[in-house]
Amino acid sequence: MEVAGGGGAVVGASSSPRRVVVAVDESEESMHALSWCLSNVVASAAKAAAAAPAPAVVLVHARSPRPFYYPSIDGADYILTQQVMDSMDQYMASAADTVVTKAKNICTAFPNVRVETCVEKGDPRDVICGAAEKAGADLLVMGSHGYGFLQRALLGSVSDHCVQNCKCPVVVVKRPDSKQQQPARGGDASLGSP
Repeated sequence: MEVAGGGGAVVGASSSPRRVVVAVDESEESMHALSWCLSNVVASAAKAAAAAPAPAVVLVHARSPRPFYYPSIDGADYILTQQVMDSMDQYMASAADTVVTKAKNICTAFPNVRVETCVEKGDPRDVICGAAEKAGADLLVMGSHGYGFLQRALLGSVSDHCVQNCKCPVVVVKRPDSKQQQPARGGDASLGSP
């Protein structure tokens, strides 16, 4: 883990920068959540306290643990060879590097933000909650994949787990629908208009 200074940060303290943990994966939803966080949370915090230290954004990516066997359709399980497992590890490490690099590139639009990274193997629920605690997060921001009831019931929801188990506030950012971005026909799409 590449998180430095994992001590608990006090919200509102002028001597320590605000620490925001953002969960990132290969989905567009997580990159949208990162952009939203930078624009709405980090930028406003930087404007509000110009003399305060630059806010820190900790990018957290959970690499799934590789399986030791591969279940097949016919019911037989196949044990993976060391060469196959090594290949899978290399692929997952490369995929994690790609995700973190993409997220760091999004952060370059905000030069006053310190960016730290944390890439760990494990269940995303545990990795994200653990990284938020280790980093002394003031806030955890994550995207919502928008799964329906059945998918959430079968797969479990990482965001639901984090909301219930993280010790810091959690913001789940939904990606806007293309329908919501288009103005309504025959009237103003803004809220509160007659």
